[in-house]
Amino acid sequence: MTEPAGGPLRVLFVCTANICRSAYAELVARSLVDDGSVEFASAGVHGWDAHPLDAEMAAVLPEGVSAGGFASRRLTGAMVAEADLVLTMEAAQRTYLLEDHPAAFRKVFTLGQAARALARLQAEEDALAGDPRAVLRRLGSARGTADPALDVADPYRRGPEAAAEAARRIRELLDVVLSALRTP
Repeated sequence: MTEPAGGPLRVLFVCTANICRSAYAELVARSLVDDGSVEFASAGVHGWDAHPLDAEMAAVLPEGVSAGGFASRRLTGAMVAEADLVLTMEAAQRTYLLEDHPAAFRKVFTLGQAARALARLQAEEDALAGDPRAVLRRLGSARGTADPALDVADPYRRGPEAAAEAARRIRELLDVVLSALRTP
């Protein structure tokens, strides 16, 4: 993948505390797209500052992906403003974020909402690949609703099975989103 015009895309993953889902998504996405064309970050709407990735989520990281050096952080307006795409794990987080940052509406989606819209766009248009910024513009017009049925359930303190299911779901959704943002 080559760097898109205007520099790398900036994708921000958001969950509640930034110690499980958004952190996992950031670390896995970085391992999947490591050519500098996309920058990944994460934060929590009620984020804890400087906490490590939850141990149960760390245990389900793919082989070769390390949580070393990860530190949670609280979402700020500057993070939202700097991102090209903001992906929350739940519809409720999306709503919360947009209440404080309504001008970000065109770039804030749930991860499930974005994946569903991108899958639909890819099925309709083979020409989506090639220009990640054009993909983001099309995504805004094809968004659909932020259906809570598309949320990634919070695994915090719910055991290793919940962590494994959250990881599986995040990876499934990331595969769709990242394939749409890749340039040839």
